[in-house]
Amino acid sequence: MVELSGVLGVALVALGMVLTPGPNMIYLVSRSITQGRRAGVVSLGGVAMGFLVYLLATNLGLSVVFLAVPELYVAVKLAGAAYLAYLAWNALRPGGVSVFAPEELPHDSSRKLFTMGLMTNLLNPKIAIMYLSLIPQFISLEAGNVLLQGFLLGSVQIAVALTVNLGIVLAAGAIAAFLARRPSWLRVQRYLMGTALGLLAVSVATDTSAPARA
Repeated sequence: MVELSGVLGVALVALGMVLTPGPNMIYLVSRSITQGRRAGVVSLGGVAMGFLVYLLATNLGLSVVFLAVPELYVAVKLAGAAYLAYLAWNALRPGGVSVFAPEELPHDSSRKLFTMGLMTNLLNPKIAIMYLSLIPQFISLEAGNVLLQGFLLGSVQIAVALTVNLGIVLAAGAIAAFLARRPSWLRVQRYLMGTALGLLAVSVATDTSAPARA
């Protein structure tokens, strides 16, 4: 059985990570604003599938692959850090646009929205780090079945992430309208998000920890 301390630990880490601006948040907000809440919910379904893919892959041995080929783990981590740095630059550069500023985007089909949500999550370095390095730290060998613990703790992370992201999807339009009437707040939001993304990119790039065994 999973220990309560492990459940609470994963829940707190998951909450902190989902509230940190990243690819998932940017994609879900942009779709919700430009194509409506339904598009945001469909996109969130793809994000949820990405979580399940990582959960299954990690518990069935993906972390072993990274342990056997550490260069691959470093390459994936650095690629993710570079992507976060790119997102930070887009937010902070002169003429940058806030994630809550409405933009003209094509109205994609539900299938494409789902697929894009899935790919956005699979390429999200925060999620890779969560499953490969953080969740295994909360698994106790004395608590019994390690594989079952991994799935249960991963389910806690998914529940937290989907709950928060659903709230973001449902509130994105209202937040965008609120900020649109207050241009200075929109700029502050853009700078805060860009700074957070930049710090996260540096943190990911300089992290020297290796993936843990699940």
